[in-house]
Amino acid sequence: MISKAGMKKALCSAAVVLAACLFISTAQAAETEGHENHQMKESAEIHLSPDLKEILNQEMNGIENGVMKIIPAIAAGDWETIAKIAQQIKASFILKQKLTPEQLKQLHNSLPPEFVEMDMRFHSNAEKLAGAAHQRDGELVNFYFSKLHGQCMTCHAKYAPGRFPGLNKPKPATEEHH
Repeated sequence: MISKAGMKKALCSAAVVLAACLFISTAQAAETEGHENHQMKESAEIHLSPDLKEILNQEMNGIENGVMKIIPAIAAGDWETIAKIAQQIKASFILKQKLTPEQLKQLHNSLPPEFVEMDMRFHSNAEKLAGAAHQRDGELVNFYFSKLHGQCMTCHAKYAPGRFPGLNKPKPATEEHH
């Protein structure tokens, strides 16, 4: 069994690593935001109307803010905050409340089935993160937090490569023979 001090140290280490990863990926996105024409071959950028893009951006900002608040909460063992924010992410911060029926129809017609599946898994993992926090299980909290973060990166690489070119997989180097 891990001591409380050992658990705190492990949680702090995990939080620092996750914070660094989030900071780096956010910084890369901000630094390269002007490179909208850069796309991966496997990308499937989703084209939405300006009003839907604005709502989706608000949603992503809400999730990002929530994730950034979860990091110190994990390090502090603030299970209530983790559970509350994870539940908000699961329920969507903004999207469901702001969409008109017409916008909802447009959104569903614009989203590929794989995106919908990814989104469902993301929200399911947010719910599992909340459950782990209710159980005060630091290891499980870190596991589901890591899954959420990985899902963000996967989705951004596939569906928003122009905004997040740092997440694109590099093309394999071809050897040139002289």
